[in-house]
Amino acid sequence: IHHIVQNGGLYKKPFNEAFEETPMLVAVLTYVGYGVLTLFGYLRDFLRQWKIEKCQNATEREEQKDFVPLYQDFENFYNRNLYMRIRDSWNRPICSVPGAKVDVVERVSHDYNWTFTYTGRVIKDVINMGSYNYLGFAQNSGACQEAAAEVLSQYGAGVCSTRQEMGNLDKHEELEKLVARFLGVESAMTYGMGFATNSMNIPALVGKGCLILSDELNHASLVLGARLSGATIRIFKHNNMQSLEKLLKDAIVHGQPRTRRPWKKILILVEGIYSMEGSIVRLPEVIALKKKYKSYLYLDEAHSIGALGPSGRGVVEYFGLNPEDVDVMMGTFTKSFGAAGGYIGGKKELIDYLRTHSHSAVYATSLSPPVVQQIITSMKCLMGEDGSTLGKVCVQQLAENTRYFRRRLKEMGFIIYGNEDSPVVPLMLYMPAKIGAFGREMLKRNVGVVVVGFPATPIIESRARFCLSAAHTKEILDTALKEISEVGDLLQLKYSRHRLVPLLDRPFDETTYEETED
Repeated sequence: IHHIVQNGGLYKKPFNEAFEETPMLVAVLTYVGYGVLTLFGYLRDFLRQWKIEKCQNATEREEQKDFVPLYQDFENFYNRNLYMRIRDSWNRPICSVPGAKVDVVERVSHDYNWTFTYTGRVIKDVINMGSYNYLGFAQNSGACQEAAAEVLSQYGAGVCSTRQEMGNLDKHEELEKLVARFLGVESAMTYGMGFATNSMNIPALVGKGCLILSDELNHASLVLGARLSGATIRIFKHNNMQSLEKLLKDAIVHGQPRTRRPWKKILILVEGIYSMEGSIVRLPEVIALKKKYKSYLYLDEAHSIGALGPSGRGVVEYFGLNPEDVDVMMGTFTKSFGAAGGYIGGKKELIDYLRTHSHSAVYATSLSPPVVQQIITSMKCLMGEDGSTLGKVCVQQLAENTRYFRRRLKEMGFIIYGNEDSPVVPLMLYMPAKIGAFGREMLKRNVGVVVVGFPATPIIESRARFCLSAAHTKEILDTALKEISEVGDLLQLKYSRHRLVPLLDRPFDETTYEETED
């Protein structure tokens, strides 16, 4: 499905997203692959049970067999028999800054990935296509590092207290004022962990008698926050405004189950960039629906803040919208700013309420001072307040890298998901055996990639996920693309039936397709 939307004047520019359908043969072979792996899993479990094969997985102790089981054996069938085969593709330790290139610590397994041993060798200069270092601020030299080092020598590494006790530093106050100015909102509050910003603040905003309308592909932190709140949760199809509007209409017409009373609040939960799909939220339409049905909007900009918009102010700026139209603006500092933590921005009354009611504000330790300084320096750089144009150059470089990389992969014949402006680029692998093979083959060629499979994605939609950075030069991207194409031929991953015509004299942003034979 290829969308080009300019929905009745809501969009100021074309909104291009592509989700090519899985070829039927590939889908069938993927299901067959999982079927074969499952059969062999049962066979191996049988052999382990009869002590024919060595059992390395966690089991109940013999003397506790009659107790209520602590360990659900069948629940770990997938981990034991499928994930364990390709476990070497994850948790690889690196020993350098997560910049454009990284150093990876080599490890080997002699028992089929149950345990790993380190060889002592370091694989140098591996091209990093996996870190969320969108603007290249994760570095060990330059203005950010110098400012953070200075603050470390003055304040130390930890605060050892919460914001409401002895952990409220002048640096925290400075950061919150800066974040509010950057976002264009009245007030902002910062937290020490991005995940907890969602999971601990949603329960403070809604509760029993409230309704949450959540995108089906929302991040685990949003899902957990919604569940902890005790509110009723209803799911709408990914980025599907008809599905969202139907839920809003039903909620207003029917009210709460049984009593039919009106809902106390209706809160819509969406993300700016969806980190597994590479898609961008249809924010103009979401805001139009929110206003029409008098509901509230919670926008998670974890991946979009810094990465979208002419000056990196996220998906609101990307669409040219007013920040006041978003009730709760949430984002993290862990990606574009090369630091840690998260923030919530909005009306002053909202932030004052969260200061006293949010669990992550009342009970969690404050942000570390050097981390705060890293955020302040990188954000000022992005705003141009450091006296340079480096921030603007980084945002433009990321946008150029994104379009170039996506276009080249499509020309090669890979199935690529998502929006053409999204720096998250999913390349579809589908078959279970190709998940591990792609990760290993790319590392052999000195390219570090992230591969993703079930349960993080639907079972037949395994993928490799590339994250682009302003730190990537054209030479680095060309090297990575050459290796990806080589591995794509080796593993027969070029599934696309809509191959892009290579760029000749056509405009940069114009897309032309030629149908290739199935």
